[in-house]
Amino acid sequence: MELKTVRIEKPSEINFILGQSHFIKTVEDLHEAAVSSVPGIKFGIAFCEASGDCLVRCSGNDEELIELARNNAVAIGAGHSFIIFMRDAFPINILNAVKAIPEVCGIFCATANPVEIIVAESKQGRGILGVIDGEKPKGIEDDEGKAWRHDILRKFGYKL
Repeated sequence: MELKTVRIEKPSEINFILGQSHFIKTVEDLHEAAVSSVPGIKFGIAFCEASGDCLVRCSGNDEELIELARNNAVAIGAGHSFIIFMRDAFPINILNAVKAIPEVCGIFCATANPVEIIVAESKQGRGILGVIDGEKPKGIEDDEGKAWRHDILRKFGYKL
């Protein structure tokens, strides 16, 4: 077995969700979850099929984000993994709907941070072991940091 890291390639402002599923209808169900959760969301989805034709299946409503999802899914190449790139929404807006899809097994990350995927490759195929999401901590939050966090949540409309 060989361990590899795959860097997610994306513009810095684009959020994404990376997860694992178990069935070909994942693409349609993820599409429905996105449009049902956030009116006006722009997104692209790619799903790595793990049996049969073993194709990367894609959907979405924004060609740039569909291409971004497709290219990253091919680079990751792990069976039954999926990736959703989004604009005009945050992962928090669709994450519960995604997790509620019966064929979704789990979520590895939901972020806009730079991410590296840790992938194991064997003779059979590839699997995601985990992710490196962003950078390591640089210190402890102080009062100024608390005030910033308080203000940014209100700016985004998540707190009164």
